[in-house]
Amino acid sequence: MDNRQALGSWLSGPRAAAEEAGVDFGYRGEQLGLPEEGPGSIARPGRRFAALAVDWGLSLLIAYGLITRSYNEAAQIWAPLIMFALMVLTVGTVGFTPGKRLCGLRVAALATGRVSPWRAALRTVLLFLAIPALIWDRDGRGLHDRLAGTVEVRI
Repeated sequence: MDNRQALGSWLSGPRAAAEEAGVDFGYRGEQLGLPEEGPGSIARPGRRFAALAVDWGLSLLIAYGLITRSYNEAAQIWAPLIMFALMVLTVGTVGFTPGKRLCGLRVAALATGRVSPWRAALRTVLLFLAIPALIWDRDGRGLHDRLAGTVEVRI
C-alpha cells in the first residue's frame, strides 16, 4: 500500500478501507432477516428525515391553529407535546405516523412485527432525547430503535 492508498483509506473511513481489504458487510438489514430492496427493507435516512419534518409541521400546525395564537408559544410548548402524543398513539396502534405513511414507512417490532404502545412510548422518549437517534448501527437503525426492539421499514 503506498501513501496515496493509506491517505485515501483514512479519508473514506474505516468501512471503505475494510471493504477494500475484502470484508463483506452485506446489505442493510441482512442481519435482521429483512430484504435488500422493496417492501420490508430498511428505511433510508432521507425518507426518515422527511417523515419527521412532516410530523413536526403537522404538530406545529395543530398547535398554532387550534391552541395558541402565537408562533413562539406553539413551537416551544405545544408542538413538542402534540408530536409526542401523535407519535406514541399512532405508532403504538397502526405502526406509523402521518408523515411516515406519506413517505411510505412504518415501524415494526422485530419480535412480533407489531409495535406495542409501551415500545412506541419508549422509542418516542428516546427519539426526543436526540442523541440515541443520531447513533446508528451498520443496519441503519438508530439507538432508539435498537433499545425499543423496533425497526423502521418501507411499506
